[in-house]
Amino acid sequence: MSEFADQVSQFMGPFLGRVPHNKQLGLRFMANGNNWVELQLPYAPHLLVDPDHGIWASGPIITLMDTCVGMASMLTRGAFEPHATLDLRTDYVRSPKAEATVTARGECYRMTRQIAFVRGLAHDGDLADPIAHVTGTFMFAASKLTGGWQ
Repeated sequence: MSEFADQVSQFMGPFLGRVPHNKQLGLRFMANGNNWVELQLPYAPHLLVDPDHGIWASGPIITLMDTCVGMASMLTRGAFEPHATLDLRTDYVRSPKAEATVTARGECYRMTRQIAFVRGLAHDGDLADPIAHVTGTFMFAASKLTGGWQ
């Protein structure tokens, strides 16, 4: 694992707690490699859109996935730099099981000078029964290679 990826685990937990939306959702950093991040979204009653039937709102799942693959893009780039979600295709397959913790793993599988290509999966304990799949792209504002706009 790269030196930058080794340092990420010390940064990610506090970072998630400083972003109000992530803090409200209770997102937790779990693990990372050179081009991937794993986060968790614990169950909370306020995340349900239909409490009588245990149906989760889709927004927290999409936020979890966007955060996860966004962090994976920064890992692959090797720096915490401003970036924007250009496109995030989310296939929200099903609601998590009642009172489950949702685990997401996102990876950056290709990096150009400014664009990161990402994909990820969310599940509630069984990878073969996913909650959501995502694919997307992120754009970095400045080129790491030149230090300027491209």
